[in-house]
Amino acid sequence: MRRTRLGLLSLLALLTGAPSAAWAQAPALKNQVKAAAAKAQAKTSQAPPAQELLSDALKAPRPKGGEYFGLYLMDKKVGWFFTDLTVLPGNKAQSINELIFKAQVGTRVSERVHREVRVYEAKPGGRLLSFTVTQKGDGGDNELVGTVTGDSLRVVRKRPGQPDEVLKPMPLPKETIEDADQARVALLRGQKVEGSTLDGTDLETYRTVTTVEAPEEQMLGGVKVKLSRVSTLSEKEKVPVAAFLTTDGKMVRVDFGQTMQARAESESVAKRMDLVEVFGLTRVVLPKPLPAKAREVPGQVKLVMKNLPEKFQQDTYRQKYQRLPDGRVEVTLLAAPPSPKGRVARPVADPDKGENLKSTLAVEADAPAIKAQAKSIIREEKDAYTAARMLSAWVYSNLQKDYGASADRATDVLRQKKGDCTEHSLLTVAMLRASGIPARRVDGVIYMVNSDGVPALYWHEWVEAYVGEWTQLDPTFNQPVADATHFYVGYEGNAEITPLIGSLQVTDVK
Repeated sequence: MRRTRLGLLSLLALLTGAPSAAWAQAPALKNQVKAAAAKAQAKTSQAPPAQELLSDALKAPRPKGGEYFGLYLMDKKVGWFFTDLTVLPGNKAQSINELIFKAQVGTRVSERVHREVRVYEAKPGGRLLSFTVTQKGDGGDNELVGTVTGDSLRVVRKRPGQPDEVLKPMPLPKETIEDADQARVALLRGQKVEGSTLDGTDLETYRTVTTVEAPEEQMLGGVKVKLSRVSTLSEKEKVPVAAFLTTDGKMVRVDFGQTMQARAESESVAKRMDLVEVFGLTRVVLPKPLPAKAREVPGQVKLVMKNLPEKFQQDTYRQKYQRLPDGRVEVTLLAAPPSPKGRVARPVADPDKGENLKSTLAVEADAPAIKAQAKSIIREEKDAYTAARMLSAWVYSNLQKDYGASADRATDVLRQKKGDCTEHSLLTVAMLRASGIPARRVDGVIYMVNSDGVPALYWHEWVEAYVGEWTQLDPTFNQPVADATHFYVGYEGNAEITPLIGSLQVTDVK
């Protein structure tokens, strides 16, 4: 089910402001895949392994030649993906997943292309041997090539115009060939399947579980058909993904809650898309403008919300929740600077045991360029909050506000010095961590009145830093304290927020 999770992450990148100029190479990608497969077949005439030596992932019935799906957000097509799993000569198997995500974001067309090719041993429990993850368009061009060598995984990162970068050796992947298609493996076995997936965006390993559920009857082409149903849950996204398959192994639909849906389509239909304006489609319209006090610091505002799941109703230093008798909830949004008594000198111990100081594939806090830039800004400043404000202000002043220059890596943002809220937040967090200040990116919505004059909440990303206590800053709008127009719902691309899209409503403003 890896192919289904990619759609959630790409949607979040668009919603939190990561659009770029269109990149239209999808046909070329398909031709490259076909050429690579033909070359592999021509290399040897060795017969495929015997059926009894094949993994259940390869024994399970599936359409020959792969499957195409249209990807829909609130019933509007925003992309498509292709997936296939085939046997290769030499007792190996190849998994191909390609995702194209395209939408109008503001005045720009945003397009993100994500392609993964993985090679496994074809036997039951076959190991992941190698992978190539290619990203183009929104987020920047980037390729990760991983190969199992001895007792470790070697990964080379490639970027246009940059020298190849060999990453630190990684442990051997836990992922097996059964994890390439847990849905069909679970149906073939008639039982729950548990495994692990090496994520192609952050190279972290996450546990994934697929459960067989009760079949459902649905109309297909005017005929009532009984469909098998499985539900997959990844510990990364934490959003149950339901897949529906026919008895001959064709996947006809995939549901991501009530918001997103993938539908099986022919290649020509899948690639035919209307241009959807995603900001207008996903914003939360308010019954009236927010009062002026919402923009003051200290300041506050109250919103009465409908369809906000209970798991999001957790009191914090910035957000307080009160349940109302009719099922709605009143949220008080607060904004205030950190207490002078609570502030500490850097380096600051992370209350989350170092998670918010880590250098990752995206948040490159250990990169020499990031460290050098951060040091040149804050110099010898010891007060953590003062340093955080200096870094945030520098990002605001030095990054051009450009919705056509997205990047998924902090060093890329620093080099091009362009971007929207995701680039502003990514670079700020990387420099904060490089300076010994725990920090993380915050996903949520922010109050704006767009050109159509409608007061609404739009998806946005900003920063939270620990300076002796947690505080939020917004480098996109040069706010050393993110004002009370910010409503937080998750951290760093957390796909759990996707069920809120299209369902969350604000019925009153106080």
